[in-house]
Amino acid sequence: MTATTAGTSSDATGQQQPHRNPTRWAVLGVICLAQLTVLLDNTVLTVAIPSLTEEMGAATADIQWMINAYSLVQAGLLLTAGSAADRYGRKKLLALGLALFGIGSLAAAVSQTTGQLIAARAGMGVGGALLMTTTLAVVVQIFDADELPKAIGLWGAVGSLGFAAGPLIGGALLSHFWWGSIFLINLPVALIGLLAVLKWVPESKNPSGDRPDLLGALLSTIGMTGLVFAIISGPGHGWTSGRVLLSGAVGVVTLAAFALWERRCPYPMLDMHFFRNSRFVGAVAGGILVAFGMGGSFFLLAQHLQLVLHYDPLETGLRMTPLALVIVVLNLTGVGARLLPKVGAPAAIAGGMGLLACGLAAIAVLGAHGYGGMLLGLVLMGIGIALSMPAMANAIMSAIPPEKAGVGAGVNGTLQECGNGLGVAVLGAVLNSRFAALLPGVAAGAGSLPAALSRAHTDGERSAISDAFASGVQASQLVGAGAVLAGGVLAGVLLRRAEAGAAAQG
Repeated sequence: MTATTAGTSSDATGQQQPHRNPTRWAVLGVICLAQLTVLLDNTVLTVAIPSLTEEMGAATADIQWMINAYSLVQAGLLLTAGSAADRYGRKKLLALGLALFGIGSLAAAVSQTTGQLIAARAGMGVGGALLMTTTLAVVVQIFDADELPKAIGLWGAVGSLGFAAGPLIGGALLSHFWWGSIFLINLPVALIGLLAVLKWVPESKNPSGDRPDLLGALLSTIGMTGLVFAIISGPGHGWTSGRVLLSGAVGVVTLAAFALWERRCPYPMLDMHFFRNSRFVGAVAGGILVAFGMGGSFFLLAQHLQLVLHYDPLETGLRMTPLALVIVVLNLTGVGARLLPKVGAPAAIAGGMGLLACGLAAIAVLGAHGYGGMLLGLVLMGIGIALSMPAMANAIMSAIPPEKAGVGAGVNGTLQECGNGLGVAVLGAVLNSRFAALLPGVAAGAGSLPAALSRAHTDGERSAISDAFASGVQASQLVGAGAVLAGGVLAGVLLRRAEAGAAAQG
């Protein structure tokens, strides 16, 4: 059996021969196209909520499930999808992911009821999980150690572009077409990507052909689904509600059982010995907290711009784009990839997360009353993310054997999903707590800014309520900055210790 690894090809005897895939940059373009499709869909639906509410008669609970069905299924299947890609072939699973994503998009576009749309979004989540894991795994397989940081940087840049461009593209489509157009736009991209994958992407799989870890796949899927469902439900239903406590308990207990099973299983899906590697643990810790800061900050920024500075949704989207543009420009020009070998992964990750924390703090302090200070913070955040995220993805993937690249990509994707969810949940809780504590008596007990304002009778009361909300946003941004800074220090120390240990053994 022949397997392609990063920058080498292994023959049947296991001897590695130096080789660079001649079509590797074309393959990266295909990978980025698939990645862009998935990440656009993570954010594009948010702008269609008013249209769906009006045209389909969707209730608030329906809207929540339309958004969450996709992320819930995707997060639950990431580790399983990565393991399946390693075993059965990353090219096959990448092609299958594109096909499922396209079919799900078509089903969503022609949905006649909210139930049909929720089911279609769940189907798209299956395709999304396959794409999120196989795209990064294929990148690791076709690029050698010298080119890998630049390739991962470009992969990450496209991800940031998709995250920020979703609301803008969705708004443009909805201004000319009906809501189903936001799903139909995926079809040509999925079809082109599928044809390009079949033509150019080389097949690669784990040459040892381990038996499938079916129990591990089941436990990881149930555990991650329960945990992510609790994180998603917490802000709306309360952290002490029965559904949140039950789903969270199921998630934690099942993931603990997964960890115990993986330690004893002779063919584990996720080798728990990876967590003895300081490089892997440092990158994992940093990855969670960067996603925490990025997910939470986008959640807060949208509210800050719309509810505090009073921009409409399109103006809000446009004012958030500098963050993504900085990330894209720095990664497209290869700045992060060139810095990484010079300063090392610990400094790149710690420094990048430090800049991300400074950006969050600048937005909290300087952007409280205007966009000028916020723009500075967005630029600092963009520089920090552009430096730290590719370095962390590279650190995670390099700490895992090449034959487990799919599982490594699943770990990376799971970190981002959990970090984003935790960022929204924790920073949202800080915002709500601070807001409630500062509310004047006339609006006591109101659960949101619009609800509180509706209880106000004078301009002075409305001003006090707005100031309380702005103070809550500021406090939560500062908490996010502190968490990201602590994560940067932790990741840097662990990675430095891992490098020192490797040097001593060498």
